[in-house]
Amino acid sequence: MADYASCVDRDAITNEMPWTERDVPPTLYGLLTRTAERFPDRNAMTFQMFSDPGARAETLTWRQMRSQVTQAANLFRELGVGETDTVAILMPNCTECFVALYGAQVAGIANPINPLLEPEQIAGILRETGAKVLVTLRAFPKTDIAQKAAEAVRLAPGIETVIEVDLLRYLDFPKSWIVPLIRPKAHARHRARVLRYADEVARQSDTLDFADSTGDRISAYFHTGGTTGMPKVAQHKYSGFVYNGWLAERLLFTEEDTLICPLPFFHVFAAVVVGGAVMSSGAHVVLPTPAGYRGDGVFDNFWKLLERWKVTFVITVPTAIAALMQRPVNADLSALKIAFSGSAPLPVELYNRFRAATDVTIVEGYGLTEATCLVAVNPPEGEKKVGSVGLPFPYTDVRILRCDDSGAIQQEMGVDEVGEICVSNPGVFEGQTYLEADKNRGLFAEEKWLRTGDLGRIDADGYLWITGRAKDLIIRGGHNIDPAEIEEALTSHEAVAVAGAIGQPDAFSGELPCVYVELVDGADVTEAALLEHAQHKIHERAARPKYLEILPELPKTAVGKVFKPDLRKRAIARVYDAALKERGLAARVVSVVEDKKRGLVAKLERTGEVDAEAVGHCLGEFSRPWDWAESAERGGEGARAAE
Repeated sequence: MADYASCVDRDAITNEMPWTERDVPPTLYGLLTRTAERFPDRNAMTFQMFSDPGARAETLTWRQMRSQVTQAANLFRELGVGETDTVAILMPNCTECFVALYGAQVAGIANPINPLLEPEQIAGILRETGAKVLVTLRAFPKTDIAQKAAEAVRLAPGIETVIEVDLLRYLDFPKSWIVPLIRPKAHARHRARVLRYADEVARQSDTLDFADSTGDRISAYFHTGGTTGMPKVAQHKYSGFVYNGWLAERLLFTEEDTLICPLPFFHVFAAVVVGGAVMSSGAHVVLPTPAGYRGDGVFDNFWKLLERWKVTFVITVPTAIAALMQRPVNADLSALKIAFSGSAPLPVELYNRFRAATDVTIVEGYGLTEATCLVAVNPPEGEKKVGSVGLPFPYTDVRILRCDDSGAIQQEMGVDEVGEICVSNPGVFEGQTYLEADKNRGLFAEEKWLRTGDLGRIDADGYLWITGRAKDLIIRGGHNIDPAEIEEALTSHEAVAVAGAIGQPDAFSGELPCVYVELVDGADVTEAALLEHAQHKIHERAARPKYLEILPELPKTAVGKVFKPDLRKRAIARVYDAALKERGLAARVVSVVEDKKRGLVAKLERTGEVDAEAVGHCLGEFSRPWDWAESAERGGEGARAAE
């Protein structure tokens, strides 16, 4: 690990030479080849189907990794995939997912897709990226990925070939005998040909049958967003992947390190940061179960897995840390150096709990899909300002700006002044971040700095602090409230594992702060006690939550972020139902849905005779729109009332 403790160290690295003069391979295959030649017999990747610390595992060396990636790339080229063609990958974590993801980038453009999306969303991404080939699962118990894939391909006729990976090979007797008997059906209602991954790859040479790209090009499409709405597709180039890998190699990892990464490889944190880190440095990555942190027993066995593989770096997110802190540390962690946390700000109390339990520090980082990924990190050898995301990386220029909708800069903020975080670095594809050209309008400040949509500030020492999302701000009567302040206050309570603050509709103020919490296992605390705790911890009166609810589990995205659209839907339904009940109106909210033009819309049903005009007057006091659930059949009476 390089000495990297301050802005002085960062600037010294930047000033050594321009990024364009760095001796780095121009392509992913060049990077992989360099590492395979340097460390041919060192472990590259290990996959465990099950979380038991003694479970069978499959490990590839770097020589084997290059051979398998080469075979996958040759297969894709045989199927007609050129440098501008797309291979979609709808897979859980496993060896084949890892290999196919990088083989697709050697042959053409890889498009990893979140299997938690609905078939219509998956199909929308397939159509938008023009995918020709889809790599996915063969039908398997306890997962519906194959069924989703079949429906998505039916809706995306551009897919010519479906390549199925069968997880059966990871099973031992008796499961290996039972699964074929209970394997669910996935009726292919599409015209694409279906091939078996294992059979097709085995036919291929482990020497590249075509010339690698001669320079930089688009090599991946990563979609953004959670689990509702239509995600946007960001374009990634080889240079962004290589830059992220170089950062990790220069500042964090060597070939002696072992990382554990229970995050999904359809997301840039795993696919770019972790994948680039090991491919650049020759380090070893362990993938526990297809579902990562969501896998059966992963949290319960986590510390033992670290002991088994002599893990030196943990890749994690705050919600996973909160879950781990509910389990005793029951293993030898003497090899562990650092935990690397991203995806969301880390509460101070959670940091302290982890440090006390493991005697290991957490390094917070910050990145985003649109910038390929990495932007900033708390320096491993320097001061850890808990709650900040540290110093911008070498060759990364971060500005705190206030811009208009077109991207024109209205003001550059000073030290500790909050504004929008805007980024320029080798991972930013200037002007062409999104595949759909119209989505790039206003995305850049002065056509250079990517507008992240995150609010933040830079302190006098150069540390970057995330204060929230511009779209997540709670606006109470024109007063901007940062939800992070509320969440930090609640997670400082020993009984609280995770908190998610949002703005709930209010007829007078527009929004009022509201917070949902998930408790530590076994904790016994009342909502009233937590509200009182928040009153003492939150100094700004306007930010004190007016409503708090304990949930068994907060909704989360696949990478562990609290999924706030679901919390907003819950709050809208509760507030609107209360308003209708107070007025004595026989109607209730049956669902809250996302509309592309109107945002979240409450859908109502009648529970008796009701005056539709009175309902319109009642709910018209709120800023969020509403509609009758049956309005499509009834001619849209409710829609007109809501508008």
